[in-house]
Amino acid sequence: MKIFITGGSGFVGADLSRYLLKEGHKVIAAGTSSSHKLASHENFQYISADTTQKGDWQNSLDKVDAAVNLAGRNILRLWTDSYKTQIYDSRILTTRNLVEAMPDNKGITLCSASAAGYYGNRDDEILKEDARPGDDFLAKVCIDWEKEAFQAKAKGIRVVAMRFGAVLGKKGGALKKMLPAFKFFAGGPMGNGKHWFPWIHMDDLISAILFILQNREIKGPVNFCAPEPVRNMDFVKTLGNVLSRPSFMPAPAFMIRLIMGELGASLLNSQRLIPDKLTKYSFKFQYPDVNSALSDILK
Repeated sequence: MKIFITGGSGFVGADLSRYLLKEGHKVIAAGTSSSHKLASHENFQYISADTTQKGDWQNSLDKVDAAVNLAGRNILRLWTDSYKTQIYDSRILTTRNLVEAMPDNKGITLCSASAAGYYGNRDDEILKEDARPGDDFLAKVCIDWEKEAFQAKAKGIRVVAMRFGAVLGKKGGALKKMLPAFKFFAGGPMGNGKHWFPWIHMDDLISAILFILQNREIKGPVNFCAPEPVRNMDFVKTLGNVLSRPSFMPAPAFMIRLIMGELGASLLNSQRLIPDKLTKYSFKFQYPDVNSALSDILK
């Protein structure tokens, strides 16, 4: 297949590009970085572009078999009003431009990122893909993000909205933010640690994307998360064990909200996701439990 990726120089996009090339596919990646480490590969093309703007990059959608939409500003930064606008626009405008450029009735698949934040704060409720959305900022971003992606259905395009849990990998994401505290013996749960923490190993995420591209019957929203969800307290306990570091220094909820504001409140949301569709279609997780996932990444 020939696959176009937005956010192709980012945390997930770079690993996905490498994986697809290894599997024998051709990749066109667009990203904001000026260059890409895979640029010398014969089956890889990199386009440095701001995908929130219309431009020549859209011409590359003409003859692809699939598009994977991963572009979006990192949410793990303080949410000023200005940065919230960037979080929103980087997702909605890119998706709108991507769909606009995709040709009609060519049997193309669009896998467009979304997030567990779609569901808002749901306590202990088990969340399959048909669960209702939340109503906070991230939920509203995800609702509009998915709405833009599903506009492609009018062009005869198969659309999958990938609702990512926290992606665990070696080069960034949630773990990169957590590890410094543990290395200084100050790791611990957020608040009381009872909120559910949806997660997925990077290897499972990228293999699930290819699995969906190759199984045309899968469409609509899909939860990208491990089949064994954990509470935040259990996640950090396992992380501490793998690192041989203590994990008993909690960050009080009121301090998280005070220092991080709206972002802090979002980090305390409870989302008990299960990958119902992936399981029904017999996708095999390499890392179904958090201990095997963290052990692989950190050891």
